[in-house]
Amino acid sequence: MGLAQRLDLDLKEAMKAREAGRARLSVLRLLKAAAKNEEVRLGRPLSEDEWLAAVSREVRQREEARPDLERSGRSEIVAKLDEEVRLLRQYLPEPMGPAELAKVVAEAAHEMGASGKGDLGRMMGALIPRLRGRVDGNALRQAVERQLGG
Repeated sequence: MGLAQRLDLDLKEAMKAREAGRARLSVLRLLKAAAKNEEVRLGRPLSEDEWLAAVSREVRQREEARPDLERSGRSEIVAKLDEEVRLLRQYLPEPMGPAELAKVVAEAAHEMGASGKGDLGRMMGALIPRLRGRVDGNALRQAVERQLGG
């Protein structure tokens, strides 16, 4: 079952749950709207990778807003954001740990024959589609730079 179908089923369940699924329903509707906007922009249905990118984008937006809300003392909104992030992460693959990431980067460097900083862009271009949704872009970049000796 693809992410789009899973989202549709979960959306129906949340609607049936009424009050108990209110927060979940809200998050799922926002995610569905974001995906629909992306489909309209592209002019075609989203692929599985594009669905993952949409979920990742929604998570990232909430995580980026969190520090500002904490500084302003908006603890009730921070709690709501944390719950939304928790719900959205259910639609992403299991995050990759640092050791596993280092291993994947080392294997990719060996396969590509990458040895220096000049290969950073080529490695990132190859790894980003493979690891989408499983690792943060900054963490991936740092792991590739470590591998390449930079």
